[in-house]
Amino acid sequence: MNSLIDILFSPVNITLTILMLILILYWLVTMISGVDFDVDFDIDVDFDIDADFDANIEGGNIDFQDVSNAQIEKEHIIGNRRSPLKWWQVVLVYFNFVGLPFMFAFTCWIFIWWMLTTTITTITYSYDTSFGVLIMLLAIFPSLIINKIFTIPFKKFFKNFNKDGDVPIDIIGRVGICLSTIKENKMGSAEIVVEETPLSIYVKSLNGELINFRESILIIKQSADKNYYYVQSYKTN
Repeated sequence: MNSLIDILFSPVNITLTILMLILILYWLVTMISGVDFDVDFDIDVDFDIDADFDANIEGGNIDFQDVSNAQIEKEHIIGNRRSPLKWWQVVLVYFNFVGLPFMFAFTCWIFIWWMLTTTITTITYSYDTSFGVLIMLLAIFPSLIINKIFTIPFKKFFKNFNKDGDVPIDIIGRVGICLSTIKENKMGSAEIVVEETPLSIYVKSLNGELINFRESILIIKQSADKNYYYVQSYKTN
């Protein structure tokens, strides 16, 4: 047992081992607190233009689980562009980091990379040598290929996740609380309560009018891409 711990926390393997422990802790926390794999908001990942996503975290605008479980779709990477994709965009698309919840794909890749590195360095007794560091770096590419093969079956699962499962909840016409200050084309988050269950959704102002943090809102309609809802202020008086 001590020998195994020495290998896992050797100079070569310690980085990936700690990263795996962090990911395990993350999944334990999300399983306890609950997590929605359907979170899917439009992030334009091209560094040449501003993101559609506002990084303002006022009033809990976007929480940790929302960001880490964001699902990046292929059209968010490619869009209607005319210029060639950048190398990192090609990597995201080719190795299945799109069309899946990012943290799921990332965890699978890190686990495979960690397993390959730990196994090979153990067999070659190189877990505390410079050769072991080289093995760890070279294992990146095969781990990406294995991860691509492993995650292919999950793409269809997550694509259809909850489509035919739970009865769809009709959100249109419900009243909620805006958890962000939004106006014009700025996206924020809001909370509604359905059958005593709080739900978090992404929202934009219907007419671009200012809606303040913690202000009551009325859900008017869903966006064409079904990623967020248009809302307006709701006055009870």
